[in-house]
Amino acid sequence: MVRMSMEPRRFLAVADVADVLGSTPGAVVELLEAGELRGVRVRGAWRVADDEVQAWIDRELELERRRGLWRQAQTPSIVDLFGER
Repeated sequence: MVRMSMEPRRFLAVADVADVLGSTPGAVVELLEAGELRGVRVRGAWRVADDEVQAWIDRELELERRRGLWRQAQTPSIVDLFGER
C-alpha cells in the first residue's frame, strides 16, 4: 500500500481571488464559467484553490510573453521599410 502525504489545499472565495488578481468578482465568475480558471462550487458558491490561481497567472504571463515575441517579430525595421542606404 502506498501512502501519499497530501498538503491541505487552501481555497479562496471569488472576492479573494478578485483581490489577488486586481479584478472584480464578476470577472472572476466569468473566468470560472468559461473554464479558463478552475474552481468548484460549494453550496452554490465558487471556491478556487490558491495554487489554481497561481497556475492561471503563470499561463497568462506566458501567453503575454508569447504575444510580445510575436509582435516583436512582426514589427518591421527601418531597413525593412526603406532599404539600406
